[in-house]
Amino acid sequence: MTSEPNDQRRFKLEHTAGVVVPDHDIIADIQRVASEHGAGVLPARLYNHHGKYSHGTASRRFGSWNAALKAAGLRVVNQVDVSDEELFGNIEHLWVSLGRQPRKRELVRPLSRYSEGPYTRRFDSWRRALEAFVEWAETASDVDFKPADPVGIRRRTSRDPNSALRWRVARADSFRCRHCGKNPAQNAGIQLHIDHVVPWSKGGETVLDNLQTLCSECNLGKGTQQQSDG
Repeated sequence: MTSEPNDQRRFKLEHTAGVVVPDHDIIADIQRVASEHGAGVLPARLYNHHGKYSHGTASRRFGSWNAALKAAGLRVVNQVDVSDEELFGNIEHLWVSLGRQPRKRELVRPLSRYSEGPYTRRFDSWRRALEAFVEWAETASDVDFKPADPVGIRRRTSRDPNSALRWRVARADSFRCRHCGKNPAQNAGIQLHIDHVVPWSKGGETVLDNLQTLCSECNLGKGTQQQSDG
């Protein structure tokens, strides 16, 4: 009796072609799981447990799990590849909105665009992220050069101050309204604006010496006064 060669006795997997799932089926299933579990944000592990497909399938189809969430109309929290300037811009927004140095526990929506994760992954800790922000804000250029204004006024700067300049202006005013002295950290409901001293419409440039911190009420009153004076 002859025996078969070992390679003939081994079980061999067949090469099969998988069924291609349409994009809209994956999106609909992601939306279903989010709806059933009341999740405006859908973690990959939750979808893997309750979804018809896997987050890996969705990631390969749309390029990433976050891209799949966006395609399904869901909010993305754990964003990756966020630039330093985007992270710093969020810190500036928090600092000026709060009227003081933001705390780690305040990295929550709707106040903060990003959670703690992107900061600790990039800078190792929230404290180091704040230190990096301050160094960046103090050394970044406060001038976004612009060649000319559409109405013919020659400009050196763009109208809106960048995040670094906004923070320097607010810090110079101690994160208080320059007119009434109110501060968001001490006065509930106060919103600070960065405003031109010489109005942009009259040729004022967006530079540190021509910017001031005003609360929304004083800024509105200033605009009303200028209209009446005109």
